[in-house]
Amino acid sequence: MPVISRFYGILIAMYFLDHNPPHIHAKYSGYEALFDFNGNMIEGFLPKRAVKLVQEWVFCNR
Repeated sequence: MPVISRFYGILIAMYFLDHNPPHIHAKYSGYEALFDFNGNMIEGFLPKRAVKLVQEWVFCNR
């Protein structure tokens, strides 16, 4: 799994030739969620604070 970023215990990754729509995988403390490139959670679960940090990361890396 290609790791793009790690911060505050959150791991951001993308898989080559993964299913549509294009998205990132965010993992944190045993939780995992998928986010689109607009910062919307597609599926999965992360604690509220981790969701806000991932969304901030997405907007800063556009």
